[in-house]
Amino acid sequence: MEEEDQALFIQEPQHRPSVSTMEAQGIPVIDLSPVTSSNPSLSSIDALVKEIGSACKEWGFFQVTNHGVPLSLRRNLLEASKNFFSQSLQEKKKVSRDESSPSGYYDTELTRNVRDWKEVFDFLAKEPTFFPLTADELDDRVTQLSNKSPQHPSHFRDIIQEYIEEMEKLAFKLMELIAMSLGLQPKRLEEFFMRGQTSLIRLNYYPPCPFPHIALGVGPHKDESALTILAQDEVEGLEVKHKTHQEWVRVKPTPNDYIINVGDIIQVWSNDAYESVEHRAIVNSEKERFSIPYFFFPAHDTEVKPLEELINEKSPSKYRPYKSGKFLLSRMNSNFKKQTEENLQIHYYKLA
Repeated sequence: MEEEDQALFIQEPQHRPSVSTMEAQGIPVIDLSPVTSSNPSLSSIDALVKEIGSACKEWGFFQVTNHGVPLSLRRNLLEASKNFFSQSLQEKKKVSRDESSPSGYYDTELTRNVRDWKEVFDFLAKEPTFFPLTADELDDRVTQLSNKSPQHPSHFRDIIQEYIEEMEKLAFKLMELIAMSLGLQPKRLEEFFMRGQTSLIRLNYYPPCPFPHIALGVGPHKDESALTILAQDEVEGLEVKHKTHQEWVRVKPTPNDYIINVGDIIQVWSNDAYESVEHRAIVNSEKERFSIPYFFFPAHDTEVKPLEELINEKSPSKYRPYKSGKFLLSRMNSNFKKQTEENLQIHYYKLA
């Protein structure tokens, strides 16, 4: 790699990986069997709701076990992902994504104006997906998006779609638990996802990196989604910024478990009761790493604002409303080219 190419990946000193990192013993591991088993008791569900609420409040991240997603589906998709990324660059670029079509392959993504050391393949959960044509808040035009599918590996689309169905089931279960933990009716948040979604799944590939001390697989960021469900292989990479200590905490991969994090939308809906937490992915010089996040988004025209049940005189609304699709599109546009200012963040909608 040329020196000028290497310079594209260099993180600012404050964002570079730490030599000594805390191990994430504190990230809660939550057993979902009370909602995945056939005869749950009310007391076990109450205890689970409290666990979820505590994890959302204290960490913004947690792991779930006994989640009900068949392990075979995860293995099949991970294998398909490895097969896809092992192809030649020329072959992968036959299904390239661009600014007008968010589905497909991409290898020059930026996070906060620094290039990530990764390759990705994005796939929309719903087909077609309706999405804003532009990020302009005054432009009401909508476009219809569809997915690109590579010829190899075979059955790629079928494998992804089967997996997405399971992710959606798990996402709805988690949203019920989160709603209950906020004192809301279990189905309160479901309505935002029933009349359309802009959810998507991403296959991440992090090749071995010759300069892992100055580059990142994904730079520090917060997710724009309501919820993110992450599957990862056995190679460590995810780091979460601890809310209290403001230090980076390494998340140790646990076989078969999923890592869940609260996104910007839940932060706003909860009126800051729960917070979307900054995280990043590190790389290393010896091992490649694969991960598969599923980003759960409502319909593009959803007006995101604090829920009325959570607003009162003591806790007035902390955000002005914004459209989910417009916010997402603005953030996606910043993946393709450097911005003259920081890409759009949720705090821009914070009321003084």
